[in-house]
Amino acid sequence: MIYETFREAIQNIWSNKFRTFLTMLGIIIGVMAVMVIVGLGNGMTTSIQNEFADMGTNLLTVQIMGYGSRSVKVKDFYELVEKNSDVLGDVSPVISMSGTVKVGTDDDSYSSTSVKGVSEVYLNMDGYTIAQGRPLNYVDMDANKKVCIVGDYISRVGYGGNAIGQSIKIGREWYTIVGVLEAEIDDPSDQEGSSDDCIFVPYTTAMRVSGISTASSYAVLVSDEENISKGKAIIENGLQELLHSDSGYMVISLSEMLEMMTSMVNMVVTVLTAIAAISLLVGGIGIMNIMMVSVTERTREIGIRKALGAKERTILSLFVVEAGTTSALGGIIGIGLGYSVSAIATKVLAVIMTDMPITVTPTAGSIAVAFGISVGIGVLFGYLPAKRAASLNPIEALRYD
Repeated sequence: MIYETFREAIQNIWSNKFRTFLTMLGIIIGVMAVMVIVGLGNGMTTSIQNEFADMGTNLLTVQIMGYGSRSVKVKDFYELVEKNSDVLGDVSPVISMSGTVKVGTDDDSYSSTSVKGVSEVYLNMDGYTIAQGRPLNYVDMDANKKVCIVGDYISRVGYGGNAIGQSIKIGREWYTIVGVLEAEIDDPSDQEGSSDDCIFVPYTTAMRVSGISTASSYAVLVSDEENISKGKAIIENGLQELLHSDSGYMVISLSEMLEMMTSMVNMVVTVLTAIAAISLLVGGIGIMNIMMVSVTERTREIGIRKALGAKERTILSLFVVEAGTTSALGGIIGIGLGYSVSAIATKVLAVIMTDMPITVTPTAGSIAVAFGISVGIGVLFGYLPAKRAASLNPIEALRYD
């Protein structure tokens, strides 16, 4: 009985292929959209987690604005960290420098290059690796030396890969390149403005050139990721004592930022998925509409079946199975299309977002839910026309022309 009902449903669908396809379109688009959106959300979450993992989730970023005339000297901040060495590890001031970057006598400037003044431990803290030359050291800080470390982009484009010992102009000052960082981006064709387009100088030199007496930003490494909250509290309490205020500083935990960003991505994905699911509802309405038409077209057939002894539940199951099969086929096509669009979206995003590649990866759970909902909607919206067909009076149905 079940086999015959299903076979007949397939025959009816096949006999009206184009009409059935238009009916399934809402289901197809809905399933595809849910898959792609959830896959995009998963890809974004994974990419963000990888980015933060490279930076280290046990890193604290400290911004000091000061309070009134009070400020925190670099020496005071170092002492605060040293007093709590059981929880806090390496520390580095981070001073952003402004000014045009020029290579040798070249008139072309590098406007997108990031220039920062840091300590000798910063590169290790932030996961950088020296590919050529040497890193910055304590002597460079102590003597305010005009030396720097450059990224792979500067070395390759400006010096043909031979930057060690060359000079580079930052603002009005000339610096000697003592080290080159290992490339972080696989595609060397477009690195301008990326993480490879960077320069690091001693923070003491950056302070002197910039005409400032203290740093407003620090990076602090916590000894253990489990001590993030404790380390953050120590720094906040120490700065409060130094500034006599709790509004002159801000301590940001990368792990907290990761959690917040992941939460935001999930919220956006949930909203977009709910919007995409409306297509499934529209598809269900389309199925109900076409099943109503089918009942009208097959009224005489229904009368003959009932006259020959078909029970109401048999007629009901016939139309419910046909509606469910229609929505199931739409779901299967939507799944295939969802995988294709996800693959295309991954390639497009790889071209657009070279710094942060995102892989659109639909999950088995999202596919199962989307397919289950599509079939459920088909059965649900097909029940009303099926009930109408089952309740037809056989005498009136046989008279129908």
